[in-house]
Amino acid sequence: MHQHDIFERARLSRDSRFDGQFFVGVTTTGIYCRPICPAVAPKSENVTFYPTAAAAGEAGFRPCLRCRPECAPGTPAWNGTSTTVQRGLRLISNGALDDGSIEQLADRLGVTSRHLRRLFTQHLGASPLAVAHTQRLHFAKRLIDQTNLPMTHVATAAGYGSVRRFNDTFRQTYGRTPRELRRRSEDVFDADTALAVRLTYSKPFDWQNMLSFLAGRATPGVEQTVGDAYFRTVTVNGRPGVIECCHDGKRDNVSLVLHGIDTSQMFQVVQRAREMLDLDAPVAEIIELLGRDSITSKIARRFPGVRVPGAWDGFELTIRAILGQQVSVKAATTLAGRIAARYGEKVPLPASLSAKADELNLGLLFPRPEKLARARLNDMGLVTSRADTIRRVARSVAAGEIDFDNAQDPGEFCGRLQTIRGIGEWTAEYVAMRALKYPDAFPASDLGLIKAMGDEIENARELKQRAESWRPWRSYAALLLWSSLPGSGG
Repeated sequence: MHQHDIFERARLSRDSRFDGQFFVGVTTTGIYCRPICPAVAPKSENVTFYPTAAAAGEAGFRPCLRCRPECAPGTPAWNGTSTTVQRGLRLISNGALDDGSIEQLADRLGVTSRHLRRLFTQHLGASPLAVAHTQRLHFAKRLIDQTNLPMTHVATAAGYGSVRRFNDTFRQTYGRTPRELRRRSEDVFDADTALAVRLTYSKPFDWQNMLSFLAGRATPGVEQTVGDAYFRTVTVNGRPGVIECCHDGKRDNVSLVLHGIDTSQMFQVVQRAREMLDLDAPVAEIIELLGRDSITSKIARRFPGVRVPGAWDGFELTIRAILGQQVSVKAATTLAGRIAARYGEKVPLPASLSAKADELNLGLLFPRPEKLARARLNDMGLVTSRADTIRRVARSVAAGEIDFDNAQDPGEFCGRLQTIRGIGEWTAEYVAMRALKYPDAFPASDLGLIKAMGDEIENARELKQRAESWRPWRSYAALLLWSSLPGSGG
């Protein structure tokens, strides 16, 4: 069936599986909508389909105020785009064009700016600047709808250079001022709540499995799960704070609360939290592929909302992966806590968490590379070779020889990381999977993965061969296999 026909059926049936995967431009109204828009469906001859909201915006359509395209889950980053576009979208999501130019973005991606524009137009139907503009506009609209923040703060959080520019953009796009668009609804957080926003996701989403994964690997003093919520200390623009994530099943979103974090850093924190929780994974597409395998299909039925948990900080995750070499998850977590307690920076709990002070055991920032580069790491239960590897990695990161920029080629990153003595394929692939968010990383030598395959696989070579049919979603296959073996996975 032709893609246009698939989209047309999805639009007419309001199929939620396609929400965020394309947008509908209505020529008679000049509005673009999500495929699940509750308004009366326009005639087929009056609609045009666009792969992204940015493409619809560039074509002259304005966002629908009823279905609110800014709340659509998912991202086009994975769906048939080139690797360069995928990496470019991640960088734009992290603010690469807020202070930089397309030329600088292209340099980071290793292509010319002309080629980058061509790729974005080919795959997304919009230029990099249009994608960044739409992203900023949608983020601001969500803050208007979901928070009581003053408009000056919304403008700052969304990255607009001035309130005038913010107001002008909304008048041009919606025909109304931001203040006229603000509405009171059940989506709005209480006025006395810390800085907060709701994060949408592609369904299904298995929050309990995500929470269990994070809880088992939470570094004491740095991360913690309390009930149904996940907390961790963070550093944003040199200042410490705490993020709090909790699933809201009634609204099908994740509540993200920022404690001690300035409004100007909100956009950056939201994007990093989305990646950490892997909210934009095209789960339906992943499960469709992995469902063709006799082993992964069975596990997928138990865990239909599979996600690959990301990492707030790539260096921290790498140290955690080193600690997890050839030991249990629990043992590695204990070692990580000892390192954080001895070498981490102590920080006070933000005032907005004072009511939860008795429940929380947070107060440490994970040590920076410069600190661990010269750390003795003695009397902690670490074998000498492991301590040496940690120091070598810390020195390489501190010297800029290793970084965790997700614009880089994952294969080249793994190669560089493995030049450090003590880092093998398992560690490099695991870090690429979680820190670089590479969807096709696969630590084939992991004993847990081999065990999860049962009698069908005997060794890493056979597993690696079997995993070829799981491309480009091998990271998700690994998470499914680990999920069937509680306590495995580094």
